[in-house]
Amino acid sequence: MPVIRSSDAVTHEIHGARFVSYATPLSGSKELCAWRGEIPAGTKAPAHTVNREEIFHLLIGDLLITLDDVTERVTAGDTVIINPGATLAVENPTAHTAITWVTTSIGLEATMTDGTVITPPWAN
Repeated sequence: MPVIRSSDAVTHEIHGARFVSYATPLSGSKELCAWRGEIPAGTKAPAHTVNREEIFHLLIGDLLITLDDVTERVTAGDTVIINPGATLAVENPTAHTAITWVTTSIGLEATMTDGTVITPPWAN
């Protein structure tokens, strides 16, 4: 039984946020990836379009999520479903770090507004 201990999770930082990956092909997952996101106060991540569905669950805090030009405030306990092809931007306008849990399928890519494609190591 694969058990990924918190001390074995791999941390990545990009666009001011921290991604702590638990389930990836490197840790034994065959289809899904899962990570904890830490979005510091005042962070505004750039908009990007995803190629895989993401399930974005907010564990702690409040965020502004813009999905295809529609902005919603989400609070702890809320879940956002991001479909393939959707454009997502995340902002933490509060004074506290927000904590998320995200699940997606292996192979997630994010296309930035300038056309740059990012293949996040925590999702591949």
